[in-house]
Amino acid sequence: MAVTLKDVAELAGVSRSAVSRTFTEGASVSRKTRQKVENAAAELGYAPNALASSLTTGRTKLIGLISSNFHNPLFLEIFDLFTRGLQDRGLRPLLVNLTDETDPASSVRLLKQYSVDGAILASSTLSPEFAQAFKDANLPVVHSFGRFSSTPNVHVVGIDNFACGRMAAETLIARGYRRIAFLGGPETATSTQDRLMGFREATQHHPEIQVSYSFASAYTFDSGRVEMTKLMMTERAEAYFCGDDVVAIGALSAAQSAGLHVPDDVGFIGLNDMEMARWDNIQLTTIHQPIQQIIDSSIELVVSLLDEPEKYPEARIFPCHIIERATLRKVPRGDN
Repeated sequence: MAVTLKDVAELAGVSRSAVSRTFTEGASVSRKTRQKVENAAAELGYAPNALASSLTTGRTKLIGLISSNFHNPLFLEIFDLFTRGLQDRGLRPLLVNLTDETDPASSVRLLKQYSVDGAILASSTLSPEFAQAFKDANLPVVHSFGRFSSTPNVHVVGIDNFACGRMAAETLIARGYRRIAFLGGPETATSTQDRLMGFREATQHHPEIQVSYSFASAYTFDSGRVEMTKLMMTERAEAYFCGDDVVAIGALSAAQSAGLHVPDDVGFIGLNDMEMARWDNIQLTTIHQPIQQIIDSSIELVVSLLDEPEKYPEARIFPCHIIERATLRKVPRGDN
């Protein structure tokens, strides 16, 4: 039979309320009593019931971890870091899949059913209306990988996607490419829109550069491969900025299947620096997104919101940089 709070109290020689206070964060209990209770609990193998504790404290310690792109391998890395980071803080992640969800209100109802203490929206494709809906429902929320704003309505942690688009275009131009293209993710995603705007802005002062753009239906390998296959049926660009590593890897696969050599015939640069981009058979040149720092900062913010839910919204934006590998040609000699 399961060991109960009563069993611990009897072995420790204290009241049941003393045992309860020992395992309630912030509750008052003497050092001597705490030691007796912890010794008895260890001897019996007792662990407090988290759900029962939530009835006393009014907190479930559940944090909704919400995303919408479970087909992208990058999110295996992201979920691994988020779940371990939350658990290290004594919190319990509740994974929520909002793929194909269009109604923020139904998402709010879903999280309310589980009485989560807060939410982390880990997505660059869900619209900002989702995070706003959680806030309007008085649910502490942080939008990780969200759209940068100098005056955010909710807490945002991520990167400046406009700056990344500009960085990608400048990188391609510096390598002597004259026909360059943007191959983005979903056209409706704010990350895609901002990366394209930055990409196009960087080419405005280069009239000699031909620029084109297209969109994959999702941030997935298959979508990148399908879109690149279509592009190869028309006038192909010399190099592509793919707005996500997994899209870039799909496009790279399509090019190689068509007999093209990378980077001699066509070049690719991605964004994220996911683990797969470093594989020997891929070696994707990409823009490094500091995922670990974004996740650590997101967890820090959501924890602070549990105690200070009216905390003024802030945007925490982290810089990115180029990771040089093998899918772009080198900078022409004399331009170093």
